[in-house]
Amino acid sequence: MVVGLGFLIALEFVARHLGLPGPLTTQAREVIFPPKSGGLLYAAMALMMVVLTWRQRFIALGAAIGIDMCFLSVRWVADIEVTEGHSFGNGALWVTLGCAVVAVTRRTGRERSLLLKGAGLALLLMAGRKTGDTWLLITSETRPLVLDQYVATADHALGDPSWLLGRLVTACGPIGFNFLDFVYGQLPVAAVVVALYQLRHVVVERRFPRHHLVRTFLLIGLIGPAFYMIYPVVGPIFAYGTGAEHWADVSLWAPDMPPSEPWAVADLWPQTPPPLQTPGHMTFDEITPRNCMPSLHTAWATAIFIHTRKGPRVLRFAGAFWLVATLCATLGFGYHYGVDLVAGVVFTLTIEAALRTFDHGWDRSGLRLTAYGATVFTALLLSYRFLPSEMAEHRWVAGPLLLLAMGSVIYGYVRTTARWEAVRVPAPTPSPTPVPAPAPAADAEAESEPELI
Repeated sequence: MVVGLGFLIALEFVARHLGLPGPLTTQAREVIFPPKSGGLLYAAMALMMVVLTWRQRFIALGAAIGIDMCFLSVRWVADIEVTEGHSFGNGALWVTLGCAVVAVTRRTGRERSLLLKGAGLALLLMAGRKTGDTWLLITSETRPLVLDQYVATADHALGDPSWLLGRLVTACGPIGFNFLDFVYGQLPVAAVVVALYQLRHVVVERRFPRHHLVRTFLLIGLIGPAFYMIYPVVGPIFAYGTGAEHWADVSLWAPDMPPSEPWAVADLWPQTPPPLQTPGHMTFDEITPRNCMPSLHTAWATAIFIHTRKGPRVLRFAGAFWLVATLCATLGFGYHYGVDLVAGVVFTLTIEAALRTFDHGWDRSGLRLTAYGATVFTALLLSYRFLPSEMAEHRWVAGPLLLLAMGSVIYGYVRTTARWEAVRVPAPTPSPTPVPAPAPAADAEAESEPELI
């Protein structure tokens, strides 16, 4: 948590240096102004409430709703226009901050530590969204050259899945698009639901479990965007399309991100796969985020899938559904190439392996798995950059090799974690056989002295 706070402060300074609003500034603004995602704020507050009793939870939820009603009333009286769906959420932020203040001023010992940890996790989840937005602005400002031609060429080895899913989503019409868009946009809320199940016993045990989804989620968001700076890619819908293929109404496009057709190589997505040619760097606008390599939506959905495997059947089904739907959305919307998703899966498994190895006292097999995952991830990025033409020309070899590399990391993770989680049932201890009591010994003197006749 301390590392996350330090990262937020550093990112705030970087954003200010570039003339952009930082994550702390945008989060503090939502104390008064309409928030960007009220659902996320309430989900984060629900995560914080795992450390509260049921009575305290009802009080916190009532206070949050009451504060939101006050804000709505003031905005209605002042005739302040807000975006639909963004008019609530201030109350959840106020309650979370209030619990942090109560922890510092009115609690001591373990109670203070537990409440601060709960509020800290909620605030980090809230700030994580702002951190991502700030990272995306920084990538678009500082990375004028993108590597889409390299990635698109390497994607031939997988059969250009973004073009295939793009045509399928387009054929499904508004219903299929809106459904996938909901799944894609509510990924943080799904993560909170899984985390709430994992943390359901915190209030009873008065401690957090050793490993839970929130740790993985935050670490993915902390490390992942760094690769956007190393490997800037905008995605097929921007590099090979108009940037608004699915939107029949232009007003649905974000006003601060106009279509990027003038910067695209050609208007090819999703009807025509890009031709096989020698790739090169290409310049792009200063608006579109370079947030494709690796696919963090895939990484987060994979983490949700992993953490639902030990839950009830409904939760396991939901985790699998969310993973499949997210993969379809990332490809069908043209936000990612297929090779982005392969890299995202390997990235998540490496993060998970590192966290669980730390929990198991730096187990040797865990260290090997972490090193292997990092090696495969690095090899994937290098092959996309330096061997894309060879991968496209020999797709029947390169494609299976990509899937085999990803599958080897999956197999190593499953095998290592299964060994860690194996329950060793001790062999039943046999009950002791009763030993009969010895017969009373004869008189010592009678045994030692000879019989007198």
